[in-house]
Amino acid sequence: MAKTKEQLLNILDQFQLTEKVVSAEPFGNGHINDTLKVTNEKGEIKYVLQRINHLIFTNVDMLQNNIQVVTSHIRKKLEEKGESDIDRKVLTFLPTKDNKLYYFDGDSYWRVCLFIPNSKSYEEVNPELSYEAGKAFGDFQSMLADIPEGTLGETIPNFHNMEFRLEQFHDAVKANAAGRLDEVKDLIEEIEKRAEAMCIQERLYREGKLKKRTNHCDTKVNNMMFDAETDKVLCVIDLDTVMPGFVLSDIGDFIRTGANTGAEDDENLDNVNVNMDIFKAYTRGYMEKAKSFLTPTEIKLLPYGGRLLTYMQTVRFLTDYINGDTYYKIHSPKHNLTRTKAQFKLLQSLEAHADEMDAFMSEWL
Repeated sequence: MAKTKEQLLNILDQFQLTEKVVSAEPFGNGHINDTLKVTNEKGEIKYVLQRINHLIFTNVDMLQNNIQVVTSHIRKKLEEKGESDIDRKVLTFLPTKDNKLYYFDGDSYWRVCLFIPNSKSYEEVNPELSYEAGKAFGDFQSMLADIPEGTLGETIPNFHNMEFRLEQFHDAVKANAAGRLDEVKDLIEEIEKRAEAMCIQERLYREGKLKKRTNHCDTKVNNMMFDAETDKVLCVIDLDTVMPGFVLSDIGDFIRTGANTGAEDDENLDNVNVNMDIFKAYTRGYMEKAKSFLTPTEIKLLPYGGRLLTYMQTVRFLTDYINGDTYYKIHSPKHNLTRTKAQFKLLQSLEAHADEMDAFMSEWL
């Protein structure tokens, strides 16, 4: 439900703002939450107001508690390191006037954070930006590595659990709700051929050989803010999916999205390959910051993380296509099938470069 200007200002009035604000207007291009920039009487952007999508993040208490724990932890680490300008290097969420982490207006859940001035974001990467992104996400994980397991909840349960995603896939195949199985038999066969090898992280965890750590779980370049003058990363943003998981998620999802020479839904599969320069740049930056807490097992598996997250997304797109397109927004009747084929082509490219990627990790072992 759209809100009037008066309603938005009333929502903002529930928070502990430090100055008078006069408007809240749409901001950015996020796909999950509604984001608005909040300006003062001089027209300066001072705050960011977000309506939380509680259909996806069903436990708003847990969500906001996770974010509070993570931002407070990072702030403390930055203070210990003697960092300056800390409000630009970690998100600052403001409490409501009754000291809650969000405001519920009877219809929607809202939160407010400080706007980070003199900053910018990017939508696409090159090797230089990938290196900076790798350092930023590695530093992010490093600062959070000592949060005890069990402190944070899973804001989206089983988000990067491959065994769970395969269960969903098998249920879809069994039901054949949209009658599309005959059309995708070859793809189903390719997924089944790789299924056992793609569940390594869950098996290693059960065997005590792989730890759960605090991950971002959405490591795209547009989820960090860069200094507008120096092009250095200021801070990681979009913390809704920060939760326990395996480090393979955070390197894997960047490889899947940033190191793809084509689009996620590219119809021309010749466009889709892995960009090894971006893989190497991101990994080098990431390892500069993350090597101190990673185990040899995790380091060896990092390139596998790229294959795993790409395989996972292949499975998820195909599952949705078989189910009749019930989850992802589509722009054409076969959009999910196009996405599936593009992701599978990227997976094949990653598999073809697996030996080269594994060899690249040897300098850190």
